[in-house]
Amino acid sequence: MYRFQVKAPTQNGEMIGIVGSIPQLGSWDLQKYLPLRTSGASYPIWWVDFDIDPSSISNIASNSGSSESELDPRIEYKYVQVAANGKAKWETESAVNRWVPIEPEYINSKDSTIIVDDGAFGYIHAFPYGYFDKAIASPTNQSSQITANGLKVLVLGSSVAMGCSSWLLKGWASQLGKALQEKYGHQLVNKSQLGANVTSTIERFASVVAPEKPDIVIISLSLGNEGLAHCRPHDRRAVQRRFESGLLQLIKMTQDLGASPVLGGLYPHSDYTPEHNWLLRDTHSRMLNWGVPILDWLDVLDNGYGRWKYQTSLDVAHPNTAGHRLMFEAIDLKIFQTDRLSSEWQSFLQSKSSEEISIYEDKYGFKILANPEAQTLRIINKSEYEYNITPTWKELQEALKRKISLPLGSYIAKNDDLGVLPLLTIGFNGSIDNTIKIPIGVDLQYCSALKFFSPQVSDIIYYDGHLGILKESENTIRIINESDEDYNIHPMWKEVRAALVAMPAGVYHDPTDPEAPFRTMMIGEKGLESRVKAPAKSTMLLNYKCKLSEVNRIAILPLGDRCAARMLLYKMEYDGPAFPFDLARSTNLGDVTDMVVNDFQDMWNPAYLHYNQAENRIYHSKWSGLSFGHEIEDTDDPNHDMQPIHDRMRVRYSARAKRFLYTLNHADEILFVRTGITNRDYVLDLMKKLQIKCAGKPFRVLLISQQNSQEFTDIPHLIHYDLHFSPDWMYDSQDYWMECTKTMKGILESLGISSQNLFWCPP
Repeated sequence: MYRFQVKAPTQNGEMIGIVGSIPQLGSWDLQKYLPLRTSGASYPIWWVDFDIDPSSISNIASNSGSSESELDPRIEYKYVQVAANGKAKWETESAVNRWVPIEPEYINSKDSTIIVDDGAFGYIHAFPYGYFDKAIASPTNQSSQITANGLKVLVLGSSVAMGCSSWLLKGWASQLGKALQEKYGHQLVNKSQLGANVTSTIERFASVVAPEKPDIVIISLSLGNEGLAHCRPHDRRAVQRRFESGLLQLIKMTQDLGASPVLGGLYPHSDYTPEHNWLLRDTHSRMLNWGVPILDWLDVLDNGYGRWKYQTSLDVAHPNTAGHRLMFEAIDLKIFQTDRLSSEWQSFLQSKSSEEISIYEDKYGFKILANPEAQTLRIINKSEYEYNITPTWKELQEALKRKISLPLGSYIAKNDDLGVLPLLTIGFNGSIDNTIKIPIGVDLQYCSALKFFSPQVSDIIYYDGHLGILKESENTIRIINESDEDYNIHPMWKEVRAALVAMPAGVYHDPTDPEAPFRTMMIGEKGLESRVKAPAKSTMLLNYKCKLSEVNRIAILPLGDRCAARMLLYKMEYDGPAFPFDLARSTNLGDVTDMVVNDFQDMWNPAYLHYNQAENRIYHSKWSGLSFGHEIEDTDDPNHDMQPIHDRMRVRYSARAKRFLYTLNHADEILFVRTGITNRDYVLDLMKKLQIKCAGKPFRVLLISQQNSQEFTDIPHLIHYDLHFSPDWMYDSQDYWMECTKTMKGILESLGISSQNLFWCPP
């Protein structure tokens, strides 16, 4: 029995019919349509069941002209839309018809029904898709038996490996099973699963694969099921890395069973963009270099842009019958040749020793060992000298390529307790691509960074192709920087800030060096709240230390008079989003006090802003000491049109004011910083009003001005330094800037402020 079904939304009174090339379908007479039905539970799916009259089969001519075609003879048909008045019209005016092959042994079977899934009304696929509504015992789906010299081949994949979207699920794996049985006497067992990805496949491996005791395992998964097509752009690299590390883990699990792994290659997806295509090809290239046989069908399916070739797919993610045929035809059956497998297997068994092999050794006590199975490098330096491993060390590099094949990528020293040793980078040719300094007296074991990205080892919080942030446990974060540059991880990086919500809120630090600057990560309810520095070619572990509430977090809020404080904080890397006084000039401390007390109202009010052409500055008429020198851009015409400047300042300064007030309310303690000469009365007034503004919260004022500190004695919460920090001189001299920064950092440290307790205002 056949069931034809189509998705067709209709109006009240309308229905769907079917007309086709056999008498039961009206012999193409539009008025003799066979009506379909629907129900409240299944709408908008319409369907009809009928047994094909056997006498019709002999009258159906083959359309292909090929006696070898498994899709002939066939029935051709189209759906029609029937109006309430009984008038029918074709679903499309195209000359192309729908069609299905005749399956003589099932046309009147009562054991199962062939579901012909025709997709959407009005959209005709090049090849039909049909499947049995329930499994039936037949020669086509029974497991073949292994001959005397045959092997058991197990397919472990997703829906494409199951044959989805091909006729009667006779996909590439089904066709391969038939060919292997005929050619070598092998038995193919398909244990694929709808929607499978690397994580779910790893989880079910022991229960599904191990009991079968296979000789060969074909691992056939896709980037599509990892979510590559529709994930956020900044998550694409993480998807790629998780997929690759998962595949490598499945390869290792297969080898541990004593079976030979074979990789099913990647395939397109109709929603892939050029960036997706680049990632697809990047992973494909790496897979080709893993030393594992691969069923390489990407080029026969890909249109050059990461999408399916014309008429090779049923939907965005699945090949149709023709696509599956192309996949099967691209498989080199010699991969499964028994004698070849035996030879390669013996070679594998010889390399499957847990013992290390010597790669290089000199007379001074420097040597490199490798474990082919674990794919690790061990570097021992018992000499009296430091060693530099460089890409130009020809003898060592040639030995690496000749004696061991390591997958390309980054390698991490597992016993680098202090996190001070750089990562190794293995290139496409198997050599070390970067320069690594090896200290005296070390014994280091490097392993692939991919192992740390494995879904069984960690959750990838963030990865951009260079920087990886991994959740190794509820209390542990691993940071891996594979690039040649330092990375600053901070709250202004919104993707990273948001990604770290995946970790429990609290303070995380490097337990091997808890006092190290920028190795304390603070995570709040909305994600990252501090800056962490990841050196080039490095890795570090950050462990949960305590709740955020257990750390007294101190915020630094500049109060003018110029941008000196901001410039110094920038050089110390203590700068976050800008505050109101950071890029303005405020020479009168009384004005500053008034602005803070009144929550900066009128600071960006156009009625008070006036342009001075001679100085190219904007002055404020309400607070005469306030002016702005960084708000006029090259495209502005302030003499004739201040509106763009007013709009820009409103956005900038309203945001800066909100940050100032947010910090005032959320930090545990405030350090206000003011530079420039002032007088005692202004300071006393400021301190009095800050006491009210801070509402009992601890605060201090750091006043840096070139005047005698005795003028400010006995003022509570005030710290005065008789110094002068000139922004103009900083611009002119990098050395002066760095000297001032060193002085300022010393002052902050004396006040107990460091990167470990600094409060960072979110953007």
